[in-house]
Formats: sequence, structure tokens, C-alpha cells
Amino acid sequence: YDPLQKLMELFEGVSTKSMKAGKAEELLALPLEERLQRRIIDGEKNGLEADLDEALRDTPALDIVNNTLLEGMKVVGELFGSGQMQLPFVLQSAEVMKTAVAHLEPHMEKVEGAEGKGTIVLATVRGDVHDIGKNLVDIILSNNGYNVVNLGIKQPVAAILDAAAEHKADVIGMSGLLVKSTVIMKENLQELNQRQMAADYPVILGGAALTRAYVEQDLHEIYEGEVRYARDAFEGLRLMDALIAVKRGVPGARLPELKQRRVPKRDTPVAVEEPEGPSRSDVAVDNPLPTPPFWGTRVIKGIQLKEYASWLDEGALFKGQWGLKQARTGHGPTYEELVESEGRPRLRGLLDELQTKNLLEAAVVYGYFPCVSKGDDLIILNDDGSERTRFTFPRQRRGRRLCLADFFRPEESGETDVVGLQVVTVGSKIGEATAELFAADSYRDYLELHGLSVQLAEALAEYWHARVRAELGFGGEDPADVEDMFALKYRGARFSLGYGACPDLEDRAKIAELLQPERIGVQLSEEFQLHPEQSTDAIVIHHPEAKYFNAR
Repeated sequence: YDPLQKLMELFEGVSTKSMKAGKAEELLALPLEERLQRRIIDGEKNGLEADLDEALRDTPALDIVNNTLLEGMKVVGELFGSGQMQLPFVLQSAEVMKTAVAHLEPHMEKVEGAEGKGTIVLATVRGDVHDIGKNLVDIILSNNGYNVVNLGIKQPVAAILDAAAEHKADVIGMSGLLVKSTVIMKENLQELNQRQMAADYPVILGGAALTRAYVEQDLHEIYEGEVRYARDAFEGLRLMDALIAVKRGVPGARLPELKQRRVPKRDTPVAVEEPEGPSRSDVAVDNPLPTPPFWGTRVIKGIQLKEYASWLDEGALFKGQWGLKQARTGHGPTYEELVESEGRPRLRGLLDELQTKNLLEAAVVYGYFPCVSKGDDLIILNDDGSERTRFTFPRQRRGRRLCLADFFRPEESGETDVVGLQVVTVGSKIGEATAELFAADSYRDYLELHGLSVQLAEALAEYWHARVRAELGFGGEDPADVEDMFALKYRGARFSLGYGACPDLEDRAKIAELLQPERIGVQLSEEFQLHPEQSTDAIVIHHPEAKYFNAR
């Protein structure tokens, strides 16, 4: 049985539904200006340079960009905003735009004192290594005529402000995926206040952990300038347009309304006291204890793609990472048709490329450790029963009052439990390859390879968790259907740090001390981030009742 071969078989006979010959004839029948716009909208590079050369005979290069090409990108934004265009195709359009501008640039005269559309400094904030969202904003803004100064990841506020001053920025954009990054953004805004720079720099904030209410209510109250939330790159573009128009005094220009804080109407204030709950939840403490095959750690390198490929969650890849979805209008291909025509053929090509170029270096370090619990603490023990280290987890304040420590034998039981720990990585080469694609303006390939790299790290983590369940003696309880596996219908759970039940990233230092992940090329930064990005860590709990929950 070869899981990779089975995955590849899904793609047999699947090819992109292409009508390029017919499309080329249609394009040639259009007037030149409309044809150029259509090339942008369709993401069609073939014949682009010839059309641009023809346009240059009668029209200045800058006018072609501003009056024709940017109008095409505007339509792309409208199609994406209305749900009629998929993110990968948006990026194809941006690639064509970039190619067109590069072809026209030698014909553009630099005009002294010309304002241009505006400049934004973009950065992922201090301590955060996630840059896919920020880079998508870069792609959309730069291909809609803005000058983007992209500082990269882990940027301290001083570097952001220095760049803003150096490049005479109109706007500052900050992003971050981590919950902790929302705190850093608040601190950065306070620093702008302190330096009396808030009036000079409107700020756009974005990232998975942010909410519109937090930015436009809480942060707006503390920032002395303008601050707005962008849900995606195109909202960032609309905000940039509005901020620049207001700054330059364009008649009728105004910023979008802020989200208003909703105040519940009450006749009299009601004081709600938190009930005193038990110090431990009702999680069972008499479940059978498994015996691990060894105590301590092991390192496994050279894991082949075919070993974990069947654990790749296609739904998370196609919908979550690549942004494939059915148009909201109901017109156009269904999600399933997009998977067959776009998703799977491109996935097959990428998997082939990863193997041909040896871009994957999958490795795992994992181990089993004796432990007990005490209140909210999980205590890792030495061989002689003395304390080696301890994790303190938050407890729910209502409901079952769950805490991760509850899933292990309490100290007073006199029994010793077992906890699994693992760190997995697919290596650094694949991250380097995605960075090269971004630098080469291969935007769609960048999005798709980055998304695949993240999901392959998840697949490797799932695969190894299954191995741990087998080694602990209850792998036979796993469901037969892979979709049930993705729905976590197996015994126990794998908890990654930074999420609901164990939100404190600082605990990564304890996992690193126990597992020494540098043996598989994974480093822990001062901000408790794993490098390479395509790496995950986890606390593996065998208790049958262990499922995901939020503690705060």
C-alpha cells in the first residue's frame, strides 16, 4: 500500500479545462484598450508585450498604466470582493500587471516632484514570523499603483518608524498572526503617540488574531491618529485609497465609518459574581494508563512524502490556504469543479516538483515522559520521581472548568501517568523556495507552495500522532475513514502551544529543553517561534476525554 500513489491516483486523467485557442481569438477581436484590460482580468500573459508595444505608438506609458491597466486591476478587485473571482486567479492577474509595468517602465519619464499614488511601509510585528498575509497585501497594493516598502517579519517598532521617515510614508501597515501580536500592535501605537508621530501616520492593521471591534474600538480609543482594520488585501486597498484621498484633500473623500461599540440597555447595573467552582473538572481519573515503548526521546529523519501524504487535508489546503470557493452569486463553477479543474492538477504538479527537487526534509523528534498533575499544573518527572519541570495551564472559568492538567493522574493517586511531546518539521528548503517565488513575482505559485508547505507540516504532525497512538497501544481504535481522522474522531488529542487550551508560547522553551529540536534543524527564537516556519510542536494526551477547548 502506497499512500502517495493513492493520492496521485485521484488526479489520473484530470487536466485543466483550457480553451486558450478560443480565448486568444476572442481577445484579438477586442479593441486594444479593452484587450489589455481583459489580459489583466484573465491573467493572460501570452501576447501581452505585443499589445503593449502597439499601445505605446499612440499613448504615453504612464497613461497606459493609470487609465488602462489599473482599471483592469480595479475590476479584479470588484470580482474578488463580490465572490466571483478566486484568490489564485487574483494573483495571476497581479503577475500580469507586474509584467506589464516592468515592460513599460523603460518608457516612463521620472517627473521631479510627482507624488505618485502613495507609499506604505508594511511589516509583520516583533516576534511574529508569519508573512503570507502581509505579502498578499504587498502584491495587491503594489500592483494597484502604490509604492510598498515591505520590511519583512519580526520588525521592532523602531525599524518600522525609521523606514516610514526614510521613505516619507503616507501610511503604516502592521500584520501578525499570533494573539501576542495584537498586544505588540497596541504597544506600537502607544509608541507612535509617545513620539508625537500619530498625526503623521494613519495605520492599517491586519492578521488572523485581530477583530474589527478590537481595532476600531479599543485601539482607536488609545491611538491619537487614524487606525483601521483590514480583513483582507482588498479591504487594505480600499482603505489605502480612502486614506490617501483624505490626506490629499480630494473633495468628498472620507474614511469608512468605524465599527460602533454596542452598549446593552439596562435599567440598573447587574453585578455578576463568578461562582466558586471545583479546583478540578469532572474528567475521569480511572482511565487505563498505557505503557510507552520507551522513556525519553527519539529522533527520526528522512521520512518520505509517501509515508504522510495520505494525511494531507485537501479541504484545509484548497479552501483555507488556496482560497478556492464557489462564487457567492451562484454562477460559475462549483467548489467541487474548481477542485477537479484547478486544485488537484496543481497539487499533483507541486507534489511531483517537491520530490524532483528534494525540497522536503521531513523529520521528527518525540518522546514519552512520566508525569502527574497537581491542580492546574502538569509536572514532568525524572526517573527517580523527582520534579523535572512543570507546565501551568489556564482553567476554564465556567462550564466544565476544564484544564489540560485534568487529563493526567493527580499526584495524590500515587500513580504515574505518561505524556507525549513531539516537534515535526518539513525542513527549511521549502520555505526558501517559497521566498524565491515571491521575489520572482510568481504570486500564484508562491501562495500555493506556501499553503502546501504549511499543510504538509500538519500532515506530518497528524501522521506522527497516529504513530504515537499505535505505540501506546490504542491505534486500533482509529476510524477507518480519513475524513473522520481529520474530524479528530480518534482517542486523545494533540495540543499545540499558542492555541485555546495552552495559549502561553513561553511553554515552548520547556518542550525545547525536553526534546532538543535543534537535532532536527528546528530552532526556538527569543520570541518563542519555531524556525523553519513549517514546523509544529505538540503535547500529546492519551486520555479518551481529551478534546479541543478554549480555556480563556
